[in-house]
Amino acid sequence: MINRRAFLAVSAAAAMAPFARPAEAAAPLAGRQTPGVYRYRIGAFELTALYDGIWYRPITEKFIRNAPFAEVESALADAFMPNDRLATPFTTLIVNTGKKLVLIDTGTGGQIAPSAGVLRDNLTAAGFDPKAIDTIVISHFHPDHINGIKDKDNDIVFPNAEILVPAAEWTFWMDDANLNSAPADLKLTFRNQRRIFSDIAKRVTRFEPGAEVAPGIETLAAPGHTPGHTVFALHSDGQSLLVLGDTAQHPAVFARHPDWQAAFDIDGDAAVATRKKLFDRAAADRMLVTGYHFPFPACGHLIKTAGGYEHVPVEWQPNF
Repeated sequence: MINRRAFLAVSAAAAMAPFARPAEAAAPLAGRQTPGVYRYRIGAFELTALYDGIWYRPITEKFIRNAPFAEVESALADAFMPNDRLATPFTTLIVNTGKKLVLIDTGTGGQIAPSAGVLRDNLTAAGFDPKAIDTIVISHFHPDHINGIKDKDNDIVFPNAEILVPAAEWTFWMDDANLNSAPADLKLTFRNQRRIFSDIAKRVTRFEPGAEVAPGIETLAAPGHTPGHTVFALHSDGQSLLVLGDTAQHPAVFARHPDWQAAFDIDGDAAVATRKKLFDRAAADRMLVTGYHFPFPACGHLIKTAGGYEHVPVEWQPNF
């Protein structure tokens, strides 16, 4: 015998059977990310973080000058990174002041690693024409910050932009005596600066620390990584952002271990002093910060801990 409840259950299952089969349409794999663009505001300024890709920098026991490599490997493992490579993202920043479009650093130009060089695609995805960039501001002269001024064929990417650079960077890197006395691997960097700047020197304006490169964008000396390394403090309507450049590379390593001196820092002692000074300021003032090599979208806050600092990324904001 079958009761009414069982009959209805069986009938309902039979009715739904044609619709219970799993989907059979195979979806193609996307194979790539959506554009790397993130927008946020500081007061009246609209900021656009543009992702230029990532480089997995090979490292050895010489990578950190003043720490045993076992400690470095442990720090990388704690950050879920392999022990022989440092994840090095590249994120540039466009500041729309309402009157000008200011680009802070220009990315790799696709000339550093195959996994980097997507800035121009993301620029287009964000709705920017390279011709519309009014001002380019450079933090320092390492290739991953200046190579985007030109493409692989040595053609200018931002034809209408004034280029502003730290005076101390120009003095150091364009000095032939410094070039001649540099180690072989660093000579390549010196020659790269000449490739980028020699034929456009008349378009390049040099600034001293403390100068405003645009209304509301203040420059701060941050030596150590390079002699003229510069960070930028953005101020608008009572809000501020500290653009840290290469004050620290990946925060999971260099914020947690602020005393570590990387092999690529020209003056390790000065780099550490600068890092602590700026990180202390950002933590004490609860300033928003962005780091050129922080994980995209590269902005967040810094918390001072017993041994160093912790980076707290911003929450994704659909509206701003």
